[in-house]
Amino acid sequence: MNVKNVIKYLVSLAIAGGLLWFTFHQSHLDAADLWQKIKGADYRWVLLSAVFTIIAHWSRAERWRILLEPVITQRPTSLDTTASVLTGYLANLALPRAGEFVRCGTLYRLSNVPVNVSFGAVVAERLFDLLMLVLLLIATFVLEFDRISQFFIEFLGGKLPKGSSGSGILLFAGVVIVGLVLLVWFLFNRYREALGRHPLYQKVSVFVKGLLDGLLSVRKIRRPGAFVFHTLLIWTMYYLMSYTLFFAMPATANLGPLAGLTILMVGTLGMAAPTPGGIGSFHLLVGQVALLYGLTSQDGQVLATFIHGVSTLMIIILGILALLVVLFRRNKATQAVDVLDDPKALRLEP
Repeated sequence: MNVKNVIKYLVSLAIAGGLLWFTFHQSHLDAADLWQKIKGADYRWVLLSAVFTIIAHWSRAERWRILLEPVITQRPTSLDTTASVLTGYLANLALPRAGEFVRCGTLYRLSNVPVNVSFGAVVAERLFDLLMLVLLLIATFVLEFDRISQFFIEFLGGKLPKGSSGSGILLFAGVVIVGLVLLVWFLFNRYREALGRHPLYQKVSVFVKGLLDGLLSVRKIRRPGAFVFHTLLIWTMYYLMSYTLFFAMPATANLGPLAGLTILMVGTLGMAAPTPGGIGSFHLLVGQVALLYGLTSQDGQVLATFIHGVSTLMIIILGILALLVVLFRRNKATQAVDVLDDPKALRLEP
């Protein structure tokens, strides 16, 4: 790791620590109260969440195998892809954004799948995850517009105008967005020829074309139905992983399904922030949005910490088990090679 990457990692750690301190300081929640509430949780719901977590990771590994089918001659086993996915998640906790490379490198060691091929499939599946995220964000925004608009306005330090309604604001926002889209389209058509000669436009065009090619690559796979099924299963399991944890504590047991969807979306945005494992950013966003569903600031932070803690602990446990599988498979493969390289091992005794 070079000096630049070390500095980036230290900065991300500092941001995570600062956000974490801010969230707990703002909610006036101390470590003793936090531990007391988490210790009193019903851990049967945690076990159920763990089952959903395992299904989600296995399903992601299966979807990865489906994408690899048209471009490799020998498919890796489900165990190999699952172990690779889990080691990638474990690496992300230590080095943000490094997990995808670790995942592909692990699969190469286990199944000899070229890294560039497996990484291309990872990029393609991430594009479909991005599409699912956008669709779910739109659905959440429509279903919970009043709460979400209130959240973002107050989060940015403002207040909803007195007497204003969510539908009125939604209509106004829609008109503004449509107007901006039409303006951009008009300017693009008018200056398209000049833009086409600009290096930045050329780079953006290549990037957008690559995104579209990745999204359309699903047409090349042999089992598109299975691909769509696993995509839906992954996000369903993500939802259930966090929603079932609501029932583990009395303060959050009465939150409805829409609260689970909103917290999933906001939490996903928090996990995407440039901090190790979404630490700090996840706690801040989830803790704030929980206030919209009647929770106190303390209970909101307890919920955010509980969900994030269970998720992180599952990644650590499953990641370590995956590493053990990788080491066992590699040792077994090494022993097989040693036997083949030893002439005495192949000699038949009379």
